[in-house]
Amino acid sequence: MGSNSSRIGDLPKNEYLKKLSGTESVSENDPFWNQLLSFSFPAPTSSTELKLLEEATVSVCRSLVVNNPRTGNLGALIKVFLSRTKELKLSAECQNHIFIWQTHNALFIICCLLKVFICEMSEEELQLHFTYEEKSPGSYSSDAEDLLEELLCCLMQLITDIPLLDITYEISVEAVSTMVVFLSCQLFHKEVLRQSISHKYLMRGRCLPYTSKLVKTLLYNFIRQEKPPPPGAHVLPQQSDGGGLLYGLASGVATGLWTVFTLGGVGSKAAATPELSSPLANQSLLLLLVLANLTDAADTPNPYRQAIMSFKNTQDSSPFPSSIPHAFQINFNSLYTALCEQQTSDQATLLLYTLLHQNSNVRTYMLARTDMENLVLPILEILYHVEERNSHHVYMALIILLILTEDDGFNRSIHEVILKNITWYSERVLTEISLGSLLILVVIRTIQYNMTRTRDKYLHTNCLAALANMSAQFRSLHQYAAQRIISLFSLLSKKHNKVLEQATQSLRGSLSSNDVPLPDYAQDLNVIEEVIRMMLEIINSCLTNSLHHNPNLVYALLYKRDLFEQFRTHPSFQDIMQNIDLVITFFSSRLLQAGAELSVERVLEIIKQGAVALPKDRLKLSRLLRHTRGAHIFENVYLNLQPCWLSVARQKFPELKFKYVEEEQPEEFFIPYVWSLVYNSAVGLYWNPQDIQLFTMDSD
Repeated sequence: MGSNSSRIGDLPKNEYLKKLSGTESVSENDPFWNQLLSFSFPAPTSSTELKLLEEATVSVCRSLVVNNPRTGNLGALIKVFLSRTKELKLSAECQNHIFIWQTHNALFIICCLLKVFICEMSEEELQLHFTYEEKSPGSYSSDAEDLLEELLCCLMQLITDIPLLDITYEISVEAVSTMVVFLSCQLFHKEVLRQSISHKYLMRGRCLPYTSKLVKTLLYNFIRQEKPPPPGAHVLPQQSDGGGLLYGLASGVATGLWTVFTLGGVGSKAAATPELSSPLANQSLLLLLVLANLTDAADTPNPYRQAIMSFKNTQDSSPFPSSIPHAFQINFNSLYTALCEQQTSDQATLLLYTLLHQNSNVRTYMLARTDMENLVLPILEILYHVEERNSHHVYMALIILLILTEDDGFNRSIHEVILKNITWYSERVLTEISLGSLLILVVIRTIQYNMTRTRDKYLHTNCLAALANMSAQFRSLHQYAAQRIISLFSLLSKKHNKVLEQATQSLRGSLSSNDVPLPDYAQDLNVIEEVIRMMLEIINSCLTNSLHHNPNLVYALLYKRDLFEQFRTHPSFQDIMQNIDLVITFFSSRLLQAGAELSVERVLEIIKQGAVALPKDRLKLSRLLRHTRGAHIFENVYLNLQPCWLSVARQKFPELKFKYVEEEQPEEFFIPYVWSLVYNSAVGLYWNPQDIQLFTMDSD
């Protein structure tokens, strides 16, 4: 076992790999291919294992890069694979283990080679390696340029047409992985690619007709979460000592090449990360996200995004409009269940965002569900554990809430769902609380975490917008939720006073010295005041639209009435304070009339009675609430921080309402994000981090 590392170092000297990558052309009919493809080893899974494999074979791959233009051995290998795939479906039906095993091995080698080729050369050079023809060594013919396209079409057919059985599971995963590798040229460019071989082959020509079928299959792979076959059901059983079992005429000659993979080392699970329950589902989801986020070609919109935007429920019998290309149907109930169960992963949350934002059929279906808590609770749990999640995962979860809160039906229904014993909420025991109140608690907690830790303006923008969208439909707020709303306002007030005090002291100090530059406290003050005003608008919206439904909020407002004194005459808040001041004055008067030493229950009873007695026409919507603002409503909430690629826009509604919109060129945000997920989460794929140009290693 201890000698495995040195034996991996001997791989470049192996005669079979040397022949593949050497100067001699190998015909696609040569028995050599049967010998090369007759190996068995546990597929590498962890980044450590994959790195060892990469380092062991990179010199072989680079030798092939140099020699392949003259030998065409890469093309011959691909032709061997293509010829085998024509019989793959029949082989699966006949349980031909050996044939499927060798075909998988051919694809595995192609994937490894293609990954190095894409990293090492330009797309133009890559295409030349697929254009070799024997009739004139070293020359390139346009007639041969379709070999890469043929490979891609074959992969699509393999993914969509080969039945998923125990013996085909690994080759299905490998086919999806190879497509991901084909698209990975984006990793080695800092800028977003808008023209590439992926556009050339995937958006037109022979691959285009497979669009809807591929998207549908990838979605179903995600939905079904098929687990890999148990060890005993693998194509090739493993010997008890961990060695590979080789079949056929090649067994005697291939053992020397592949035992390094079967005796530990690369195949060892000791240092592996926890295995995914379904590698095929994970890999399919990553490929789907990559395809959905390809930029439109110059003359062709992204067909994979079109398919994702337009698919319908299998129960929807209405015909597709002729104007909608690449349409298909899928079982929405199964999709909804899978999305609810898989939100612990970034990529599942990103898929949920994509579907809610881009597919109106999915959004309408989800908003009509009577069990929305199954979807919302996992999203809230992501936000609750904000310190354990990367920023992009938190962003996506928050945007999903914002999109959902655009719907008034959702905002009403979440207050009707009563939850019991939320075990992951640790600040306070919540034996019974509405989904709406829990949502408010988690969003406020996210705001407070952001104020004290990350100070990210984007988080504030969307948190406040979600609360604003909900505010008119607040119903029966839990007493703790009501307290937290006022506590957040208290925290903002203290920050406002602190900044104001610092500005005053700084101004006094500057009178004695003209050389010291003044901090821009006026700008900081504007930032805090904008957020405070937003909180006042949220409180005002609730009081105006549903005061009689929220005695606990009125109670909390009265308990902390002194907080609002300083804003009553403040020029920035006078208009919005009118309603709040009216409520405080009205209910304070009724409590005063009731006498001193009132119990909490008695105070709430007086508030409920007063809510009925207070004339509704005395509370009026502020004119400012009707004002339409642009996409950058919170552009200055925090300054000199990470760029905000996504934003919200104020809609022209009488109520306080915001709508999520993507910024221009959202691909500048999403494409690096998607590829960071691929880099960190893909099964069986490894890229040298030093080669990555698209994102830095701390941007995942």
